[in-house]
Amino acid sequence: MEAMAMRLRSAIAISLLASLYLVAGSSSSELQIVNAERRVDLTSHIVRTYLTLKVENLGDSPALEILLCFPPEQADHLAVVKAAAVSGKKKKTSYLPLEVKQADRPDGPNGAKYYSISLLKSLSKGESVSVEVLYVLTHSLAPFPVEISQSDPQLVYFHDSAIILSPYLIKQQVTFIKTPSAKIESFTSMEPTDHAGAQTKYGPYEERPPYSYFPIIVHFENNNAFAVIEELVREIEISHWGSIQITEHYTLKHAGARHKGVFSRVDYQSRPSQSGVSSFKNLLAELPPRVHSVYYRDSIGNISSSRLRTNAKKSELLIEPRYPLFGGWKATFVLGYVVPLNDFLYESANGDRYLNYSFGPPLAETVVDKMTIKVVLPEGSKNPYAVVPFPTEQRLEKKYSYLDVVGRTVVVLEKKNVVPEHNSPFQVYYQFSPIFMLAEPLMLTGAFLLFFFAFVTYLQMDLSIRKIKNT
Repeated sequence: MEAMAMRLRSAIAISLLASLYLVAGSSSSELQIVNAERRVDLTSHIVRTYLTLKVENLGDSPALEILLCFPPEQADHLAVVKAAAVSGKKKKTSYLPLEVKQADRPDGPNGAKYYSISLLKSLSKGESVSVEVLYVLTHSLAPFPVEISQSDPQLVYFHDSAIILSPYLIKQQVTFIKTPSAKIESFTSMEPTDHAGAQTKYGPYEERPPYSYFPIIVHFENNNAFAVIEELVREIEISHWGSIQITEHYTLKHAGARHKGVFSRVDYQSRPSQSGVSSFKNLLAELPPRVHSVYYRDSIGNISSSRLRTNAKKSELLIEPRYPLFGGWKATFVLGYVVPLNDFLYESANGDRYLNYSFGPPLAETVVDKMTIKVVLPEGSKNPYAVVPFPTEQRLEKKYSYLDVVGRTVVVLEKKNVVPEHNSPFQVYYQFSPIFMLAEPLMLTGAFLLFFFAFVTYLQMDLSIRKIKNT
């Protein structure tokens, strides 16, 4: 315990030293944050932060954007940053999405990273706007201690600032941190600080200068499934004969505190509420409706313990690996299923075909370190391109299957740090002539006729050896 305390004190000391550099920065902007309310959700291993800002322009020139600032340790783990303009009150409140993109500003203190929120209309002098921001962090809950036995609960800590890091003056700000339960080992206390149950409140703080930074650490119990997919390869094969075949290859890992000691299955089964409380033995996959031909297997073979429930809106598959996953353990498996073609393939006004499918993983509350989607188009497809609502790496490949002549074009999409918020539809457009649907039937027919004529010719041939008589 003393070693744990020393490491926590060291982390706080480093954070305090970093704060000195952050506060040293200055801002030339004439915007100010009138009010900021931040709610940090730590109930999962994915950290979600909801930020409400009221921003006012004090300068003479109109403002076209609002800058968000993140310290380097958070910027490296950012998976999603979304923003929306808020208008109206109570039941008449409306949210209009705003464009968010990375901003290159070399003047950030201590390597701080910026994101720019583009406003729908310029903000004149004296005007204000309310903005809702959601940003998602992955791999931001560090287990402490880093190794636990089978019967130990999992303790993690989260490092942040009581004041949001911002290039603007903050008139008033408050931060709420929510944990999975009231089991909190320790938290940084700053005046004013209020802790009750599973929620810790920092603030309100007033008149904070730009780049104010007050490091805090919350050390708490979190036994939720730290399910991380190190790599997911999804292949979507389109057949114009009426179906879409989807095959997904998973490398799954428990990214929490590493398991130490010997695993006892007897204790695990006899005391499920105490033994292995931080492990997980199943995951829920939400599949499309009208899914069929579902299979789930690992390197040994088919896993029959999975359960599938379908209805008109969705299908749920409960995946159970052969063994429960403890910290540091891995499992590899393949998930495959078939969906109707008419549910996901459409035709645009100019005659192009396009696939409309969800990007993110079907497994609930999982992080994908690297995700690769391969859309295998029918043979003869031309001019393919993909439309994705967020940045991805794209390239084209070729794949040869049975009876293919020129091969099938494969559109490959790659993205790192994928979270459930990436479950947005993406489209793959391509041109296709129906005449190519006859290629394989004609090839099969030609092969059959060739075999038939060869067989008939063989029957008509006399290959016997006869002795020629001399007359």
